[in-house]
Amino acid sequence: MNRARLAGIAAITVTSILWGTTGTAATFAPGVGPLAIGAAALGVGGLLQAAIAVPALRAARPALRANRGLIVLGAAAVAIYPLAFYSSMHLAGVAVGSVVSLASAPLASGLLERIVERRRLSRWWMLAAGLGTIGATLLCLSKLAGGAGTGTSALWGIALGLVAGITYASYSWVAHRLINRGIDRAASMGSVFGLGGALLLPVLALTGAPLLASPEAFAVAAYMALVPMFLGYLLFGYGLTTVSASTATTITLTEPAIATVLAVLIVGERLSGLGWIGLAVIALVLAILAVAPSNDDRLRPAPRL
Repeated sequence: MNRARLAGIAAITVTSILWGTTGTAATFAPGVGPLAIGAAALGVGGLLQAAIAVPALRAARPALRANRGLIVLGAAAVAIYPLAFYSSMHLAGVAVGSVVSLASAPLASGLLERIVERRRLSRWWMLAAGLGTIGATLLCLSKLAGGAGTGTSALWGIALGLVAGITYASYSWVAHRLINRGIDRAASMGSVFGLGGALLLPVLALTGAPLLASPEAFAVAAYMALVPMFLGYLLFGYGLTTVSASTATTITLTEPAIATVLAVLIVGERLSGLGWIGLAVIALVLAILAVAPSNDDRLRPAPRL
């Protein structure tokens, strides 16, 4: 196993753990709507990404200008993702929303790489993605059986989870593609997430008043922006320098597993035997990705979009 690739897998795994805390953290601010939580978390976090990347952004200005279409695509995905993701959890429940969002992302990412880049998807990746989807589905079914979100609300939540998965795969792919074209990691992440964060500011202005209504709500928003989003995406960007977007999104299937465990330990939710089997399958996915070759993760010049 290449040490750099193993470090990238470790960085994305830590990111998944941080992201897995967001659903539980949101329960400590019940009066704040999902749009406000999403806009605050990734809006502020994205702008912080851009702020620390200012020198890199200046140095990479010509290359960024040449890839502005790709950056706009990634920024739009960044802006849509948190609104769909947190709305999905609000409507269908924390576990179901996160499972649907994260389980659909590797498949969307793999299709992007296969169709746009004509990159061959390895059998190991297909095995890992398939097992990860099965594990996430088992988690989802166990939570649905427990009554998390019902009827039309759950269906809308699942639909928004699919939107979240597609947009998450899209901005991950864009960031990896920019890095693959020789643009510095900080500049790639700063441009995509900075512009995406700026697009979220109007939503935050319209919905964010409850975040200031209590110290608890403000603390939740600050935690979301600084830890899972800002720190998490720093680690995620590092991981994308050594692994493909499809591998990265497959690794982050651990997020719903972390979210479920925290929901059991902290929020007091109960997990059936089916759910525990799902957690074990997701653990197997991590083991496969750590020791087996996946898709072609070598950074190489990519054709222009």
